[in-house]
Amino acid sequence: MTGEGQGGEHHRPVRSFVRRQGRLTRGQRRALDRLGPDWVLALPDSPLDLDALFGRQAPRVLDIGFGMGEALAEQAAAHPERDYLGVEVYPPGVGRMLQSIQEQGLTNVRLLNEDVMEVLDRALAPASLDYVHLYFPDPWPKKRHHKRRLVQPPFPEKVARALRPGGRLHLATDWAPYAEWMVEVMEAEPAFANETGPGAFAERPGDRPLTRFEQRGERLGHEVFDLLYRRAG
Repeated sequence: MTGEGQGGEHHRPVRSFVRRQGRLTRGQRRALDRLGPDWVLALPDSPLDLDALFGRQAPRVLDIGFGMGEALAEQAAAHPERDYLGVEVYPPGVGRMLQSIQEQGLTNVRLLNEDVMEVLDRALAPASLDYVHLYFPDPWPKKRHHKRRLVQPPFPEKVARALRPGGRLHLATDWAPYAEWMVEVMEAEPAFANETGPGAFAERPGDRPLTRFEQRGERLGHEVFDLLYRRAG
């Protein structure tokens, strides 16, 4: 996706990630080759028909940046009544998640190896989601990199468009400055209301898995911050 600046100059959008392939294990490569065609979606030119894609009507969850997929696989197994769209830009994570899909026999998951901003723009119809999860995104701690943070305008507006009224956005981070940044950005978006109260953090909901990344952060003394927002009607 490109933008047009003053004087008609084209520029690339600032992304919240650095595009790199990463090292694939043999098993991840095999999973991408064998399972990818059935479970990994191409970025469409028009919104996905999720009922046709999953073969049913069900609550829909967008899981952004699922990493190696531990939390996504755990939630999909624990909630077979929900359908999950997992978005991850790094192929090793997609390959590992495909292995989990096969190992656990999951049928309620589909994956996109894409930039979530493009997914929100092109792949999702308005009010097509019930939940959006963003767990432990890159905090880009250096000030000169803050422009790369995912949670900043227009992210909340795009998520609000994709969520049905009453749908929930769940954010989690173990980087305190980013947590405060999230509060500032989210509470400036009138389409969302903080479930816990203005400016307040929530207790970790019992249905959010405790990830390996989170456990490592806690061992390092990092406090974890959860934020729960409801899409206004």
